[in-house]
Amino acid sequence: MEAKKADLDQLTSELDRRNARLLELEQILDAQQKAVKDLKAKVSDALFGFENNGLTVTMKNGKVYVSLDEKLLFKTGSYTIDSNGREALKKLAAVLARNRDIQITIEGHTDDVPYISSGGPIDDNWDLSVKRATTVVRVLLDGSGIAPERLTAAGRGEYLPVDPAKTATARQKNRRTEIILTPDLGELYRIIDSY
Repeated sequence: MEAKKADLDQLTSELDRRNARLLELEQILDAQQKAVKDLKAKVSDALFGFENNGLTVTMKNGKVYVSLDEKLLFKTGSYTIDSNGREALKKLAAVLARNRDIQITIEGHTDDVPYISSGGPIDDNWDLSVKRATTVVRVLLDGSGIAPERLTAAGRGEYLPVDPAKTATARQKNRRTEIILTPDLGELYRIIDSY
C-alpha cells in the first residue's frame, strides 16, 4: 500500500510540474499575443493617413503584416521609392527602432506579367522583387538606429499572389511589398526545449 501511495505521490508531483509548465507557456503566449496586438496598434497609429490609401496593417499567425501597394512605393518596373512611400517607411522605421525585439522581413512581390529586360539592372520579375525589398531595407535603416541584423530582404516575384486571377485588378493587388514583423519567441522556445 505504501508503494502505491509513493507512486501516486510521484505521479501527482509530476502532474503538478507539467501543469506549472503549461501555465508558464500560456502566460508567455498571452504576453506574445498582447505584444503583437500592441505592435499592430503602434504601427497603425504611426501610419495613420496611409492605411486604406495603399497600405494595410493586419495581424495573422502571431505576426503583424504591413502591406504596401506598388503605387504607394514604386512606379511600374522601378525599384526607386517615391517621396510618399519614403515618408510612410520613415514613420514605420521610427516605431521599429523603439521595438528592438521584433524581427523584420521585407518581401517584394510582383504580378505575373513577364518583365521585359532592356539590358538594364533588372533581369525579370524575381529580380525586380528582390531589388524592391532591398531598397525598402535601405530606407528603413537610413538614420533609424535599427540594427541591420534584425532585417531580412526577400524577393517572392510572382510566386505568392494574393489574388491568382488573370485580371488587371488581381495583378494590381499582387504588386506589393510586405513588411512582416515577428516578435521574439526565444522564451517560448526555451520552455518548449526544456520538456
